[in-house]
Amino acid sequence: MNKVKLDTNKHSVYLLYYHLVLVVKYRKKVIDDRISNRLKEIFEYIQPNYNITLIEWSHDEDHVHILFKATPTSSLAKFINAYKSASSRLIKKEFPKIKEKLWDKYFWSRSYCLLTSGGAPVDVIRKYIENQGKKNAKSV
Repeated sequence: MNKVKLDTNKHSVYLLYYHLVLVVKYRKKVIDDRISNRLKEIFEYIQPNYNITLIEWSHDEDHVHILFKATPTSSLAKFINAYKSASSRLIKKEFPKIKEKLWDKYFWSRSYCLLTSGGAPVDVIRKYIENQGKKNAKSV
């Protein structure tokens, strides 16, 4: 059985993985390998300020998938907004042709998808919590 390595700080033990999906405004197909690599570099540049660590990066022509780790003190919404703002500004500046394909000043859609990832499935955790304190409870 594989042991999960938990992260720690002074006061807590945690394992926080997130799957983030960011979509280009109007789902315009503007992300190629060069742009994806630059978007990833920007992510890696900003991440230390928010105690975030990139684990995996992938892209399609109109969106990116990002797997990252965070800490309990990471402000995810602030990080995502800072990343979207900085990357949008830099990508449009460094790749001016993109502006021709977008209808307005934004690179990213306003919305995003953020999912928790890793650890036990919710049903397993629910069953574990339900059985706490019960005599002769089967281990999960």
